[in-house]
Order: sequence, then structure tokens, then C-alpha cells
Amino acid sequence: MINVRYSLCSLLGIRRLGRLCIALTPVVATVCIASPTIRVEPGLQVLEGDPVHVLVIDAVPGSEVTLIAERWFSALSANRQGPRLMRSEAVYVADKNGSVDLRTAPALRGTYQGIDPRGLFWSMVPSAGVERAADAPDMSEIRIRLHAPGTEDEKRLQLLPSLPNVRTLSAEGLPGAVFAVLPGERKRPAVILLGGSEGGALITLDAAPLASRGFAVLALPVFSPPDRNGKREIPELPAAWSEMPVETLNKARDWLAKRSEVDATRIAVHGTSMGALLALLGGVHLPWVSAVVANVPSDLVWDGWGPGIELGQKSTFSFAGKPLPFIPLVGYEDEIRGFERKEPVILRRTFERGRSVRPDLAAKARVPVERIRAPVMVIGAYDDQMWPSGHMAQNIVERRLEMALDTEALIFQDAGHLLYDTGYSPTTGYNAGLRKTGGSPQANAKAQAEVWSRTIRFLKRALAVGSD
Repeated sequence: MINVRYSLCSLLGIRRLGRLCIALTPVVATVCIASPTIRVEPGLQVLEGDPVHVLVIDAVPGSEVTLIAERWFSALSANRQGPRLMRSEAVYVADKNGSVDLRTAPALRGTYQGIDPRGLFWSMVPSAGVERAADAPDMSEIRIRLHAPGTEDEKRLQLLPSLPNVRTLSAEGLPGAVFAVLPGERKRPAVILLGGSEGGALITLDAAPLASRGFAVLALPVFSPPDRNGKREIPELPAAWSEMPVETLNKARDWLAKRSEVDATRIAVHGTSMGALLALLGGVHLPWVSAVVANVPSDLVWDGWGPGIELGQKSTFSFAGKPLPFIPLVGYEDEIRGFERKEPVILRRTFERGRSVRPDLAAKARVPVERIRAPVMVIGAYDDQMWPSGHMAQNIVERRLEMALDTEALIFQDAGHLLYDTGYSPTTGYNAGLRKTGGSPQANAKAQAEVWSRTIRFLKRALAVGSD
């Protein structure tokens, strides 16, 4: 009898990685049974915001496989309460080659459905029965587990928030501000980062991630409101957002100009929400601004608020010592009482009422964006429930395009207010409380990913980074 050895692995085109070979005699046939494994591309350490591709290989064609992802995370609704263990899960069917590629394979059921390469990341929800972390867990690590017929596998992916060699330091003379930059001898263009009405030092968490993309970044808190107990995170800053001088940005520019790492002839201002309004006003009034990114902005100046400020009486901003024309919100106090009534609080309605009730004031309060000669990127969302950033962004874009000014626009149909992220963090808790921010979890994550990559490209173009 002639012994013949057949390699079914090669005949069927099955990948050889992790195979189990069984020899049968007297006619010896080598049957390679693949062991399903997880593959993460481009690797297990990725700078957050860069594309991550999760695949399963060597599964039984046509079989169901389950992927589970877990990550400790401080969601927006839980910032002050410590990280929670977040978890996602989805079931897929392996294709004829025994593969599951999340870029093309639909999730049949689980925390998300359909085709979404970031689905396992944004669809995470608090893990049942797991308390919040008492210590400080590594929130950059994501544990991905595979369950398939007869086997299990696990990979640990680390989404690095920033490059390890980014240097950060406190900006002396600018309370709460943080400066971040990559080491090197050449001068880098700078970005001044501004947060929104949350105030405090939250915006400083974004300094190192953006600096990892090649910019010198100054994250600048501009006000610090009291919390529920009356405590203020940065007492040196104003407690109210009222008649804030647009010239506040000059202090940041002057600080950057003294840094040897910074090319002070190329400084962009990037603001989110109320900070986007300040960024636009800076572009209007301050000639040194080289570029503006306005993320979920307003096209109007509104009334100021905060401790000791009577609603409807003061502007949010001033310039050259004079308050800028503004339009008051209408029905704000009643809307806020929704918390007491356990009803959804949708602040967008107060802005829409203000605009419709006083169109005469709206005309005077309009930000003259046509006076910004620098390139401008505008980002808005039509389902924004904090204020109507989609329509207001459209107004800004239309006015600038009428004047043939350098303008990029990203306006999303189904996303909400929280668009400043990378698309790889959980978005399922955004509308969980009474205060609504808008957008579906999937639409928000998709928009965030596009905003992140497009913003970096815009800033590099506007600040001529390629010419370095």
C-alpha cells in the first residue's frame, strides 16, 4: 500500500497559523483544523484616532463567532465618579474563507448591529454587576475576547492617548492652562484649544493628543464655574461667562511667542461649543489668528450667565472694553426646571425661541465671519440638542462662501453636540441623563472619527505644516 499525505490546509487555502494537524493511517491524510484567532491591524499599540481594524481569522466558514470588548472608561455622565468597566459584544458569521473583518462583516446582534468598523468601541455600555474602579485603571487598554466553536482567544489593544515623548507643562501666568509639544529643534505651528460651557480644566486633557500630531498646543481654560457644592476647580478664573474679553486670546498668543518651540507666525484657534464662538470672534478681531476651527459653534453672540449674572442683561463677550451686541435666550429658567420635573432638558429650544422672538437683535448679534481672512473650518450637527449648531454652522459657511473665503464645512444630519473625540470611545451614555445632547450613538461616533481626521488635515494645510 502506498502512503499518500494530503495537506487539506493547502488544498482548501486555509491559513496555516495556529492549525491543529491530525494524521490518519494507513492512508495518511493531514487534516489541518485551524484555531480561530483575533488579529488587530496595524498592531496592538495604536495612537488613538488612527484607524484600527479588528479581524477574526481561521474560523470555520459559515460559523458564528462572538467578539467581546472591555475597557475602563470615564464617560461624560460619570466624570466625577471614577471610571467604570464598559463592555460591548457582537455576533458575526465567518465568510467562506473563515474570516470576519469588521470593516465588511455585519454584526447580527449585540450592542450594535450592521457594518461598522468602530462598532465594538463606541457601543460599549456599563458592565452589569461591576462597580466603579477604586484606583486608577489603565483606560487606554481594551481587552478583546473571541468566542468561537471549540476555542477562545484574547488580545489586548492599547489605544495610546498621545505619543510617550510628548512634553507637557503648566503655562505660567495662564491659570489652569497646559502646554504640550513634541521634542525637537524646529519651531512648530501652534494651536490654542478652547473648551465649552463646562469650564474648568477638562480641555487640558486634549493638549497632548493633538500635540502628538505635530503641533505645539496650548489648552486654555477661560472660566471655572462652581460645582454643586460651590467649589471651583480654578479659582483664579472668572466664575461666570459674562463680558469675557476677546483679548483673552492675546494673553495666550503672547505666552506662545516666548516659547522657543513655537512659530508664533502660525497660530490657530480651535474652539468647541461656546469656545468655538470665542474662536470665531478671535478670528474677526485679532489679526494674528492664522486659522480657526469652530466645532459646533454659534453664529450669534448670546447673553452671559453665571453666579450673580441676571439673565438677559449682559453679553457673553466684550471687545476693546465694550460688550458685544447679544440676543437673550427665551425660556431658559423654565427649561432648566425640567430637572426638577424629571423631564428631558433640551437647551436648544431656548436658543431657537430667542432667535425667533427677537430677529432685530439677532441681526445685530451676528458674528461677522466674513471679516475673518484666515482659513476657517466649521463643524455642526442638525440633531444637536444643546443649541442648533447645524443651522448656525450652515449660516456661517454660506456667508463665507458668498465672499469666496477659504472655508471647510462638516455638517452632520444625525449627530449631536458632542463631536470632539476620535470615534473610538463609548458614545452610548451621551443622552442617558435628562440633559440631552442629541445624535444616535453610532452617528456620533462616525461623525467624531471624521471630525478628528479632517481637523488634523485642515490644521496642517492652514498652518502650512507640509512646508516644514
